Amino acid sequence: MHIFSSILLGLVQGVAEFLPISSSGHLSLFQHFFGLANPEETLFFDVLLHLGTLIAVFVYYWRDILDLIKGFFNLVGCIFSKRRRQDQEHLSPSGRMVLMIIIATLPLFAVLPIKDKVESLYGNTIFIGAALLVTGFLLFYSDRMGKGRKAARSATMLDALLVGVGQAVAVVPGLSRSGTSISVGLTRGFRRSFAVRFSFLMSIPAVLGANILSIKDAVAEGIDVSMLPIYLVGMLVAAVSGYFAIRLVNILANKGKFGNFAFYCWGVGAAAIITTLIWK
Repeated sequence: MHIFSSILLGLVQGVAEFLPISSSGHLSLFQHFFGLANPEETLFFDVLLHLGTLIAVFVYYWRDILDLIKGFFNLVGCIFSKRRRQDQEHLSPSGRMVLMIIIATLPLFAVLPIKDKVESLYGNTIFIGAALLVTGFLLFYSDRMGKGRKAARSATMLDALLVGVGQAVAVVPGLSRSGTSISVGLTRGFRRSFAVRFSFLMSIPAVLGANILSIKDAVAEGIDVSMLPIYLVGMLVAAVSGYFAIRLVNILANKGKFGNFAFYCWGVGAAAIITTLIWK
């Protein structure tokens, strides 16, 4: 892998991970049509790219993460309190947020048994193109929903579970994780800013879990230490571009222009399908 490929893949990962356009779908299409190295073929590089996007979330939402740490202890205190029912009624917003993130993460465990089947779809550009078309429809529809009012205090655990189901379904390449989860949140009446914030914060355990599962395979595969500087450049690019992508999504969602990404997804999805059929 050359440094140019590392930079480009880091940029694709950082931008597409948070913009609702599917990072997995774009990485697969870039690899298929332009012959770029697929980061999944180098598991350690794949882990570092995801670590870069995770760093972007931590930097952008560091205040929220500190609140979540406090909320975790608040939640634990309520669970073990002798006055459990009374205390849970006064659970802090950050404590509720922690509980919502835990519930939203649970559907991901249902995906583990079919992980290999999902990964087999990464080479199917027609499927990825169709999934991008679906992502476009989700974005287009959700942007036309009325302004919701739900936030951490008023959102229900069922809301969190359904958003988590959306995140689990979006492990399919071509479906955007952020786009799907934010869209489900908007349909459940989430305030736009809260839908974006919840989507990105609940990605933390998802990305951490995926990386932990991949580290063992990466070590078994072997780590080429000589490539480490090139890998780290890609990780840095993913972190910086991811930070600005998060900022852009927040701005557009608050202005009600989240659905503008639908046209991009439709264009790329249609181009992927048509190009694949022509090349066959």
